[in-house]
Amino acid sequence: MDIKEIREILKVLERFEILDFSLQEGDTRIHVRRGGRGGESDQGLSGRSLAREVLTVTPHSELPVTAPEPEGSLVVGEKQFLVTSPIVGTFYRAPSPESPAFVEVGSQVSKGSVLCIVEAMKIMNEIESEVGGKVAGILVENAQPVEYGQPLFIIDLV
Repeated sequence: MDIKEIREILKVLERFEILDFSLQEGDTRIHVRRGGRGGESDQGLSGRSLAREVLTVTPHSELPVTAPEPEGSLVVGEKQFLVTSPIVGTFYRAPSPESPAFVEVGSQVSKGSVLCIVEAMKIMNEIESEVGGKVAGILVENAQPVEYGQPLFIIDLV
């Protein structure tokens, strides 16, 4: 990864007002964190009131070794799993307006269970659970737009 690629990443982070970002490519890891001064409120990146921008590049050999996480999701706590949107689109909790929701808070799910649909360009994409467990939280309202990587569900692991 060269400096030009890093600058492009920083431009995208600023454009979409992303406050915390990590990327690992080959033997290099990049972590960018943006935030306001202590005691002052952030006005977003467009307000240019950010006090600090930290960019850390760490050689892969210095990183702790961890098991890979399933793509599109991440472990929230020791016993929780965060399901994120793999695409930009519209979030639907049920297959049709008259149908019951795929899952509710408290529902038991297994790996491969359909959690919701994200519609993108008139294509209905079923989002499946990558783990078994109990739905602890639904983080998006029905028929709301979602972004790539946006958290959708919290699942308590079995």
